[in-house]
Amino acid sequence: MKYLLKLSRFILPLLPVMLLAVFFGVAGFLCAVGIPFGAMMWLQKSFPIWILILMGVFRGVFHYAEQYCNHFLAFSVLARIRKVVFSKLRTLCPARLETKEKGSLVSLITSDIELLELFYAHTVTPVLISFFVSLVICVLLFKIHFLLGIFSAFSFLFVGVFIPFVVSKFSVKIATALRENFSLMNAFLLDNLRGINQTIFYSNGQKKLNLLLEKSKELTGHQKKLALNEGVTLAFIESSIFLFDIVMILLCVFLFLKNQISFFNILLTLGTFFSSFGSVVAVARLGSSLSQTVACAKRVSNLIDEKPLVPQITNCPQLKNFKDAKFQNVNFSYPNTDKTILQNLNLNFQKGKIYGIKGKSGSGKSTILKLLMRFYDATSGTIKISDKQIQNINTSDLRAIQSYVTQDTVLFKDTIKNNIAIANLKATDSQIIDACKKANIHDFITTLPNGYQTQVAELGENFSTGQRQRLSLARAFLHNSKLLLLDEPTSNIDSHNEKIILSSVKEATDKTIILVSHRDSSLEVCDEIFGV
Repeated sequence: MKYLLKLSRFILPLLPVMLLAVFFGVAGFLCAVGIPFGAMMWLQKSFPIWILILMGVFRGVFHYAEQYCNHFLAFSVLARIRKVVFSKLRTLCPARLETKEKGSLVSLITSDIELLELFYAHTVTPVLISFFVSLVICVLLFKIHFLLGIFSAFSFLFVGVFIPFVVSKFSVKIATALRENFSLMNAFLLDNLRGINQTIFYSNGQKKLNLLLEKSKELTGHQKKLALNEGVTLAFIESSIFLFDIVMILLCVFLFLKNQISFFNILLTLGTFFSSFGSVVAVARLGSSLSQTVACAKRVSNLIDEKPLVPQITNCPQLKNFKDAKFQNVNFSYPNTDKTILQNLNLNFQKGKIYGIKGKSGSGKSTILKLLMRFYDATSGTIKISDKQIQNINTSDLRAIQSYVTQDTVLFKDTIKNNIAIANLKATDSQIIDACKKANIHDFITTLPNGYQTQVAELGENFSTGQRQRLSLARAFLHNSKLLLLDEPTSNIDSHNEKIILSSVKEATDKTIILVSHRDSSLEVCDEIFGV
């Protein structure tokens, strides 16, 4: 339960709503219990019938108000959790997220958080409601006879505490395995949907289908176990309540024969006791139904508590201008690996020049750019920008002075204009067009029926690899930073477009450009070339 307790802190801003839900819940259940109690009193002509009618009416009103408050609380809290999770993903990106399966993250952000609704809407307030209702019933029965009060307290504790405690020992383990399998299934489906063309081309469909069936069977197996557990739990609850009802009848008869309670008190006790388990049963069933929520809470809580590999810097003096960038005796190995990628590296990038970096695959060319952007910290040595150690530069300032073009361009399902404008949200149409001209993509965009308002398909599937790469270059030009980092910017572009783009790069005399490329033709524009 420690994971649920961690997530309980999100309720604090909405504490008044929760207390209101508890009030309505207690009032509603007391109306339900009060109807048989009042009916007995009415038979004795000591209770007005209009109060009975009001209790029946207000039972429904209070129940609606309780559910409204509970769900308002739950969905408000879920919105806050999503905001926290998305903010956390931003701080963990990119280093921590490179090794995480995207399908599993999608499952966490969507279904895992959605399942927390059971905790916020159907757990926190019902537990409090059950406690207060049970307390009132126990006090009433205790006043009739102390044995009745003690037995009712024992019954409520057994059903509302012992049963869910025992059940949770079995169900949480099953539910945790179910949520993990569900995430793996999402990751498997997402991966294979993206690669479905290759699967079909190489006639690998049946093998993939068999794998899907195996994973489905495993997932179904966990679901069956959980469903069986829930069924057994419900049977255990109902059987326990039935036995407690029988024992209560026998206890009342025993006390009546001992002349310690009257026949009217027997009717009063049984009518109250039999109708008092509603709130307790709602809690008792949580031992099984809450198991998936506990598993989800664990996954969400672990993500929120995860520490970024490279923490964000926010409290340093502002860096306004770029002067140079230096690597001094830098060594680097990726986390959880023993292989040294860069060893005793010394580089000096001066303002206004174009630098090329070449080397064989895996030599660390792209890693140099990642270190300059502080996606990772150097294992040892020093990296400086404008004579300041990179660890002493605000992350926002670092992003402001840098533009980055990767080998693999990510396009969002939006218009072309909006896809480019993410580099500068305040950019005018003319600035966007100018950036596209520099990237030699403007003429192509104007041939499209909707021009810059053309919708980009998921992952940019309606554009070629070269076109996506030129859109990425347009973003970099629009960002208009002083340090332009290009990682194989022309790898998927023909020689004609390569010359036009490199010409635009060479004309950017106010920028420092670091170009990683395996093409000698791309490196011809460089003032200096480093080998790694």
